[in-house]
Formats: sequence, C-alpha cells, structure tokens
Amino acid sequence: QVQLMEYGGGLVQAGGSLRLSCAASRNRFSIVTMGWYRQATGNQRELVAQVTSGGSTYYADSVKGRFTISRDNAKNTVYLQMNSLRPEDTAVYYCNADLKRTWDGAYFGNYWGQGTQVTVSS
Repeated sequence: QVQLMEYGGGLVQAGGSLRLSCAASRNRFSIVTMGWYRQATGNQRELVAQVTSGGSTYYADSVKGRFTISRDNAKNTVYLQMNSLRPEDTAVYYCNADLKRTWDGAYFGNYWGQGTQVTVSS
C-alpha cells in the first residue's frame, strides 16, 4: 500500500508565504505527474498547479506569478511554494499523483493526499 503524505499548510497573514510538500510513502514508487488541487468551502476542487515527469509545469491563472511547483526526484517529493498569499487562497490543498513502480516503470495508479488546510487572514 502506498500513500501520498502532505506536509506544510497552516495559518498565515495576507502577503505571507507557505510551502507545501507531498511525497510517496514508499520509495518503491516514483511520482510521474503531480498536481496540487484546492477546495474552498462551498466550491469545487480546482487544479492549482501541475508538474510532469519532464518538468513541464501548469498554473491556474489565479496563482501565476505567486506559486511555484517543483520536484526533487531524488527525494520523490513535489513542493508548492506559495508567496504573496491572499485570503482567497484559503482552502484545503490536496496533492494528486500518478505513480509508477521504480523497478520496472509500470504505471501503478493515481493517488490523492489527505489534504492540508491553508488559511490566509486579511
């Protein structure tokens, strides 16, 4: 069994920064593509940023220039650096990843992290 473990999040004032990280719980599985999603109360879950195995990135318009997604393949971890945070960034943030088996590269499945709360006060 493998899980995506999320770290970071918390309470920050507007204009502040936070860094989220997400890693597979077992190093027998590598992250292929990972996305960070968020869901605010009463809203649908939305894709915030994504990074592919080749390092290509995508950002939602609402976070461009403020958020940066990156990956450390050696640590099998993906990060979301969030700067210039705004109250409207308040949400539960989830990581979602496609995993592959490290020993033969076979696709293993799509997984979600447990979610971490980010609250930005005005």
